[in-house]
Amino acid sequence: MVEAIADTNRQSEERGGNEPLVRVEGLRKVFGSGPSERVVLGGVNLDVARGEWVAIVGASGAGKSTFLQLVAALDTPTSGRVYFASRALHSLGEEQRAEFRRRSVGFVWQRHHLLADFTAAENVAAPLLLDGVSRREALAEAGDLLEQVGLGGRAGQRAAELSGGERQRVAIARALVNRPELLLADEPTGELDEQNAEAVFRLMGHLHESRRLTTILATHNAALAQRTHRVLVLERGSLTPVAGAGGAGHQAGAVEAGGKERG
Repeated sequence: MVEAIADTNRQSEERGGNEPLVRVEGLRKVFGSGPSERVVLGGVNLDVARGEWVAIVGASGAGKSTFLQLVAALDTPTSGRVYFASRALHSLGEEQRAEFRRRSVGFVWQRHHLLADFTAAENVAAPLLLDGVSRREALAEAGDLLEQVGLGGRAGQRAAELSGGERQRVAIARALVNRPELLLADEPTGELDEQNAEAVFRLMGHLHESRRLTTILATHNAALAQRTHRVLVLERGSLTPVAGAGGAGHQAGAVEAGGKERG
């Protein structure tokens, strides 16, 4: 089953050619109506190339989370369209959208959302188990991923027994267990101290490169955003490129699994 997921993603990459993996056209999201109307996204356009790491910065409440949810087909826009590998997400039924999320998208949120009484390995394996993969195969895949995020020795620990930084590493492993093409990260370092935030960010950079991901990161941390390939500011419903920003994303990945710098 895991191999089948990977084959599907590789075939999608081959079909896509030079097309962007993610294309957003005229994306508009409005909450409320009349005097209480609030325009969160006012006609956003964006292409994200395969293998690109894009950072979206903005103040709390600017609409970064809303944007990611629309890209992931977790929400529907007021108007506008989102395409994934040239596939129009707005044309999919609910079951197809759920399938798209399971197969093609990994999520890392500000809160790890782990099951406290489950072990690290069980948390990572959960998406595979829900997809019908055998427990033995799912736990083996989870163990491999935990090794990659530097937690091979903690696979049997309950989530409640892990530190904040360790829990977020488990959440990253869980996001990648179905081998998605697209990783969406919403303030993944927002609740971590500076040292753990740096470690998690560098880990994400390593995984972005080693697993050939396309990554969209929403963050208020401008310093971390500058280390991705491209930075955009979301403000007053519009996305604006930051001139001269980004371009150093390869530096974020210059670590081995487990957070050790390459020598």
